Amino acid sequence: MPLPAAEWRTEVEFERRLVHSGGTLYPVPYLLGWFTWTETRYFLVAALAVVLALEFLRLVIGLNHWLYRKLTREYETDALAGYALYQVSMTGAVLLLEPTLAIPAMWMLSVGDPVSGALGDNDATEPKRPAAWVAMFLVCFGLAVPFTIPTFGPDVGVVVAMAGAAPAAVADGLPPMIRGVAVDDNLTIPPAAAGGMLLALAVLG
Repeated sequence: MPLPAAEWRTEVEFERRLVHSGGTLYPVPYLLGWFTWTETRYFLVAALAVVLALEFLRLVIGLNHWLYRKLTREYETDALAGYALYQVSMTGAVLLLEPTLAIPAMWMLSVGDPVSGALGDNDATEPKRPAAWVAMFLVCFGLAVPFTIPTFGPDVGVVVAMAGAAPAAVADGLPPMIRGVAVDDNLTIPPAAAGGMLLALAVLG
C-alpha cells in the first residue's frame, strides 16, 4: 500500500540526499592523484553498468531490489529511478568533458541539489521557491570558480562559473515537463551546467 506523501518524503529524502552527497567523492581520487582521468572514466562506466543492471532487474524481471526500495519515490515505479538518472548524468559528464568542467558539473548535482532541496518542499512537478534558486546558484558558482579561475584566468573564469551555475539553478528549480511528466533534475543539472560553461567559453574565445 503506498505511503501518504508526507510519510514517504520523510522516509526517502534523507537517504537520497546522502547518496547525492556521496557522489561528490567520484572525482576525489583523481584530485588526490590516485586515479588518472581515464581511470575515473572507467570507474564511472562500471558503476553505471551496475546501476543499469539493477534497473533492468527491477523494471524487466520484477526484482524489487533493496537499493530501489531505499532511494526512490513513488512516481518512479515504472521508469528509471532517480538514482539511475543521477549515475547516467555523472558518467556523461566524466566521459564528455575534461576535469575543469566535468567536476564542477558533477558537484553542482551532488552538492547543490541537496542544498536547494533542503530549502523547499515542492513536488517534482512544481518550481522551487526563490530562496532555493538563489542558494543553488551561489553554491554552484562557489563550486566552479576553484576550477575555472586557475584554468581560464579570473575574468573568464568568473564568467564561465556563472554560466554554469545559472542553468544548473534553472534545471534544479524549474523542472522541464514532457507530456505532463517532470524530467528529473538528476539527469538535467550536469548537462545544463556543462552546456552553459561550454557556451561561455565559445563566446569568449
